[in-house]
Amino acid sequence: FYCNLSFSNKVILAPMVRVGTLPMRLLALDYGADIVYCEELIDLKMIQCERVVNDVLETVDFIGPDERVMFRTCSKEKDRVVFQMGTADPKRALAVAQLVENDVAAVDVNMGCPKEYSTKGGMGSALLSDPDKIEAILTTLVRGISKPVTCKIRILPTIKETVNLVKRIEKTGVSAIAVHGRMKEERPRHPVHCDYIQAVAESVSIPVIANGGSVDHVKTHDNIEMFREATGASSVMLARAAMWNPSIFRSQGAVSVDEAMEEYIKYAVCYDNNTFNTKYCLCQMLKDRVESPMGKRLHAAQTSAEICEVFGMTDFYKKAQADLEARKSYLQANSSSLSDQPTLDGDVITMAVKFERREYPPQITPKMYLLEWSRKEKLEQPVYETEQRAQDRAFQSTVTVANKKYRSTLWSKSKKFAEQAAAIVCLRTLGVPEGRIGEENSGLVNKRKREERKQGISEDSGITDSTNRKRRITEGSGDE
Repeated sequence: FYCNLSFSNKVILAPMVRVGTLPMRLLALDYGADIVYCEELIDLKMIQCERVVNDVLETVDFIGPDERVMFRTCSKEKDRVVFQMGTADPKRALAVAQLVENDVAAVDVNMGCPKEYSTKGGMGSALLSDPDKIEAILTTLVRGISKPVTCKIRILPTIKETVNLVKRIEKTGVSAIAVHGRMKEERPRHPVHCDYIQAVAESVSIPVIANGGSVDHVKTHDNIEMFREATGASSVMLARAAMWNPSIFRSQGAVSVDEAMEEYIKYAVCYDNNTFNTKYCLCQMLKDRVESPMGKRLHAAQTSAEICEVFGMTDFYKKAQADLEARKSYLQANSSSLSDQPTLDGDVITMAVKFERREYPPQITPKMYLLEWSRKEKLEQPVYETEQRAQDRAFQSTVTVANKKYRSTLWSKSKKFAEQAAAIVCLRTLGVPEGRIGEENSGLVNKRKREERKQGISEDSGITDSTNRKRRITEGSGDE
C-alpha cells in the first residue's frame, strides 16, 4: 500500500542535469518544495545498474558497472521524489521503471530536453516529433508499474499542435504533464509562452505543471503563485531559480545564498555526494561570485574536506566523517556474524555475499583460489551455472564442488561477478582463504603469482593499487 502522489497545487523542483542529485532534492524539500524530480537518467545506463541498500549512509543506491552511483535516494524523500528517465524505447523504459518503482513516488519521461546527449538517441525533445513512440512508452509504463507516471514536454510551434499532442498524452493514463513553455529551439533568454501553457491547462483534466518561468517571472516565493495564475496551471516547477537559491521554496522568504550553500554542503557530506557534483552545484549558487577569491578556492578544491575548508566547515566535516566511520564499524561488528552464516535453500548452500573487485589484489580472484583448492584436494574442477533475470538483467551463479552446490542470494551486475560471488560462498563455507587483501597467506601459489614473482612485482604494490582504487571509487561515488 502506498499514498498515490498528487500533482495538484504543488511547488516542484524541476529535473536538472548534474543539479538534481540527492543533496539538492533534500534541501529543496526542507525549504518547502512539495515534490522533487531527480536529474534525467538515461535508460541504457540505468538498466545496467544494481540496486544496493547502503546501510552506512541509510540510502538506496543504483550502482553502474563502473561502480559509480547513478541514482541515490533515501527514506526522507521516498514519498516525494520523481524518477526522471531519458528513453526512446518502451521495453527499456519499463525495465528501468520496475527497477526503481519501489524506491520512488512516481516515474517521469523526459520529452523536453533539447541537449544533444538526450536528443541524439531519439530521447528528450526528439520524442516530440514522434507521438506514436510517446504513446507507446507512456502506455507501457502506466500499465506496467503501480506508481504514477508523468512526462515533461516542451511546446510545439503552434498552440493547436501542442494541445493536440497533450490530449493524446492524457489518453495514455499519465497522472500529470509538465510543460516547459518554450519550443525546443528556444533558450532561457527567450520569453516563456504562458499562453501555450494556459491553452494546455484548459484542454486537459489532469494536472498541468508550468515550467520555464525562472528568469522572467519567478524571482521570489511570492512570484510562484503569480506564475501559476499567469499560466492557468495546477502546479509550478522551478529549475534555475531553485538552482541559484533553493530557499526560493521557503514561504517565509528566501535565506541568503551563503546559508543555503552551507546547508547544501551538510547534505553533500552526510550522503557522500560526488565531490565534483557538489562543486558544480555550489558554483551555480555562487553565480557571479565564482571569480571571487572564495570562488577560486572552491574551484581548486579536489575533495569534500577541501570544499568544507573553503566554507569554514572543517569541524563539521570531521564530525560527520567520524559519525560515518563509527556507524560503519558498528554495522560490520553486528552484521558479520549474521550474514556470514551459510543457509540451506533446497539442496543449495547460500549466503548473502557480493564480489567487490577492490577487496582483492589485481589479478587475484576467489575463482582462482577455489580452482587451486579443488586441484590440491584432487577434486573435479568447479562447475558454474549462471542465470540472468529479465527485469534488470542481473546475474546469479551456482557453483558445484564435490557434488555440493553454493550460491549467493545477491544478484550481480555481470556473469563474471556472479561466478565470483558463488566461489566466495563455497570458500567461506569450507573455511578456505579466498585471496582478499589483508587475509593471511593461504599457501596456495598460483601460476599468476609465480609469474609476478618472476617479474619482481611485490604483493604490496597490488595492495597499494587496490587501496588507491578503493579511495577513487569512494570519492567518485555520486553522479556527474
